[in-house]
Amino acid sequence: MPTTENAPGLVRRSARVLLLGTDDRLLLFRGHLDPARPGAGHCWFTPGGSVQEGETPPEAAARELAEETGLRVPPGALGPLVARTSGYAELPWASGEFEDVFFLRRVAPYEVDTGGFREHERASVTGHRWWPVDELATTAETVFPYGLPPLLADIRGGRTPAEPVRLPWHH
Repeated sequence: MPTTENAPGLVRRSARVLLLGTDDRLLLFRGHLDPARPGAGHCWFTPGGSVQEGETPPEAAARELAEETGLRVPPGALGPLVARTSGYAELPWASGEFEDVFFLRRVAPYEVDTGGFREHERASVTGHRWWPVDELATTAETVFPYGLPPLLADIRGGRTPAEPVRLPWHH
C-alpha cells in the first residue's frame, strides 16, 4: 500500500475511521446518496475522506476525524488499519477506481462536533448517530462499507485483524 497520495490508476483514495465507543456503538454520518438529488435516498458512512497529496493515510484519517467529529488524535495514536475496500464507481463528481482504508479507534462516547465540516459536507451530511453494533447487523438502512457487522463482532470479541480485512465494494 503506497504511503502518500493516490496510487497509480486510483481516482480517489480515502482514509476512514471506525470510531467505536467503549459502549459498543459506532459513529456513522447520514448523508444523501446523491447530493444533487436529495430525494434519491440516503446512506450511513464512517468519518473520513480523501488522502491529500503528501499525506499518509493515518495523517488523512486523523485530519478528517478532527474536521468532522472534533476529536483530535495524533496519526500514530489513531489505531490499527483493520479493513480496506476498493472498486469502480461512477459518482456525480468522479468516475474510476476508488480505495477506502479503515482505521480503528476506540473512544468513550462524546458529543460530536461537526463545526469543521467543509461546504460540501454541510450540504450532503444530514445527521450523525452512535449506532449500537448489534443493530447494524439487522438494519434495513444502507450502511457503507458493506461487511461491517462481522468485522465489528470480531473486534468486540478481542479479535482485531492482524492484516486489513477486505470488505465488499459498495458501488
